[in-house]
Amino acid sequence: MAKIGVLQMTSGIDPAVNAATLVEAIREAAEAGAAMLFTPEMSGLIDRDRSRAAGSIVAEDEDPVLAAVPNAAMAAGIWVHLGSLAVRRPDGKFANRGFVIDPSGAIRARYDKLHLFDVDLPSGESWRESSAYVAGETATVIDTPAGKLGTSICYDLRFADLYRALSDAGATILSVPAAFTRPTGAAHWEILLRARAIEAGAFVVAAAQTGIHEDGRETYGHSLVINPWGDVLLDMGDTAGLAFAEIDLARIEEVRSRIPVLAHRRTIPPVSTIG
Repeated sequence: MAKIGVLQMTSGIDPAVNAATLVEAIREAAEAGAAMLFTPEMSGLIDRDRSRAAGSIVAEDEDPVLAAVPNAAMAAGIWVHLGSLAVRRPDGKFANRGFVIDPSGAIRARYDKLHLFDVDLPSGESWRESSAYVAGETATVIDTPAGKLGTSICYDLRFADLYRALSDAGATILSVPAAFTRPTGAAHWEILLRARAIEAGAFVVAAAQTGIHEDGRETYGHSLVINPWGDVLLDMGDTAGLAFAEIDLARIEEVRSRIPVLAHRRTIPPVSTIG
């Protein structure tokens, strides 16, 4: 049994302010007995004004959030999945990158978002993540106190083959940090997260952004923790803050033995198109 913390944020345009929120949450989560804290996508900066945001997007070794969080994790003695930060790559382009940090402050894993969100919504909102960011090329599974963690970010949630690959690689807990818009969140967020948990026979932890941000965007919230049977163990609604859940690793084997979908998976043969 592992106790985890989930941080729901309303990140703004100042990385220093966001870093302070993260450091405080790390301290509080450790004091509450959590072995690991999960934070949302873009924990360090949310700013739709890309010319303004560009001044705050820097290389890893210059990022104030990535300096503060490992130090706080080390001081508190807790693991942190920093859902993602916007970071500048060596080629000058941007990556939407998540980090898994251990209690020594070491970065144990990195993950760059594989699927970039390019869409025009009926509400009139238009998003072109690929105009500024470069997609990742590698999926990641890492041992943590909460289980073998498979990492993903936000829009990745819509691509079931990623989660099949993660569970095939041994993942028992899937992390989906996100900044879902309100329309797509209300329509699909919980349904997709519960489906991913059921398909993989794994826990899902989805730390989310919420509320109206300084840049004017609005995110859905409802950070969730879901067990392998698809039950919602935690729903944080639309208020920013810190909450906790218990991850019972024995539940994974119980569910997978009842419905052994992982054992029954097959390589899909070529599809025959008729007509």
